[in-house]
Amino acid sequence: MLAAELHKAWEQVVQRLQKKINTQSFDHWIKPLKPVTIYGNTVFIEVPNHFSRDWLLDRYAAVFKQAFERVLGHDVAVQFLLTAEVPQVLQALTRLKTGPQERFTYLNPKYTFDTFVVGNSNRFAHAAALAVADGPARAYNPLFVYGGVGLGKTHLMHAIGHHILARAPYLNVAYVTSEHFTNELINAIRDDDMPGFRRRYRNIDILLIDDIQFLAGKERTQEEFFHTFNTLYEAAKQIVISSDRPPKDIPTLEDRLRSRFEWGLIADIQPPDFETRVAILRKKAQLDNVEVPDETLHYIADRIQSNIRELEGAFIRVVAFASLTQNPITPEMAADVLKDIISPKAPRPITCQLIQEAVSDYFQLKPEDLKAKKRTRNVAFPRQLAMYLTRELTDMSLPKIGEEFGGRDHTTVIHAYEKISQELQHNPSLQELVNELINRLNKI
Repeated sequence: MLAAELHKAWEQVVQRLQKKINTQSFDHWIKPLKPVTIYGNTVFIEVPNHFSRDWLLDRYAAVFKQAFERVLGHDVAVQFLLTAEVPQVLQALTRLKTGPQERFTYLNPKYTFDTFVVGNSNRFAHAAALAVADGPARAYNPLFVYGGVGLGKTHLMHAIGHHILARAPYLNVAYVTSEHFTNELINAIRDDDMPGFRRRYRNIDILLIDDIQFLAGKERTQEEFFHTFNTLYEAAKQIVISSDRPPKDIPTLEDRLRSRFEWGLIADIQPPDFETRVAILRKKAQLDNVEVPDETLHYIADRIQSNIRELEGAFIRVVAFASLTQNPITPEMAADVLKDIISPKAPRPITCQLIQEAVSDYFQLKPEDLKAKKRTRNVAFPRQLAMYLTRELTDMSLPKIGEEFGGRDHTTVIHAYEKISQELQHNPSLQELVNELINRLNKI
């Protein structure tokens, strides 16, 4: 956009802001601002100091965004720059306009906040990552995210990078694994190019380093990363770190690094619950433009509980099989396709409560009836049968069984057990009933 067009747009935006902001606030916060440039869909505005920028971001960012979108007619992002930052940003934007430059990014285009499914297991980590992406080096620095393999740590790190670059394309965002960092260090030592290595890593605006636990035991790498961390932190550059465990649990990690990792915010990601796993599969189906019945999604989510990577892998396998064989995607088909990667679901442990529920249901009673003081035939026999099954199918002691049946004495339990045992010897119908109840319990 030409300077004249920019200033014309700025005048229209200012007019809109005057109508929404009281005169005193407008004169104090808005008048000192200057339009810098527009690059792509990002508007850059110069502010006089840090305090003004923080105030504007907290209170007027949405108002500015809305005003510019009304004037320009398309979606925009608004960036507030300190006066000292303006020359650096303009220089970086000029380089972007005049030709390709070496990018130190390595971001996966599939890993964005839009494709990240939020659930109870990752809500805190997601909120922290989004806060960092919205305000690099202002919210939490460093941000340390930890969790098991395949739970979404890498996805969040890439999402942070994408979000920042969309709003500030002039920033130098670097995503690297600790293994890549180590290999580059080894190459720099071999090629006698340590100044180049340090220049490369210490001129980064956003450092996203994955799997930091692999620095454990590597003394020279830890030494170099320590100084890189300090340089970036002191320059107010954002650092985001991921690991499979919290800093205090990383073995042979230098204390000075461990303490720095704990300076900012530590957020963990847990394995997703059932509802989140289903939501992840639905999102995957939507992104792949595939229709999968809910009952099949529920089956896969119920059987693959370890991590998201395996969950999505199972989904891809089922969909691919259905596509190649032209078969409908049913739970039965999914079970057949996944039979070699999932173990049979462990049966639910049989407890006294389950036995009471099964017996009550069979005799059309309430579980409370078995615990009551009633001695009528229609309650006494089911109670004795439930006591017998509890003795046979659980490891509960006789006194404990008595407690579960209304606080009865253990001798009552012995009497019930012996009575049912004796009757089973000459009553085939009772044996069939016992077998039926056991089958029901095994299917729960």
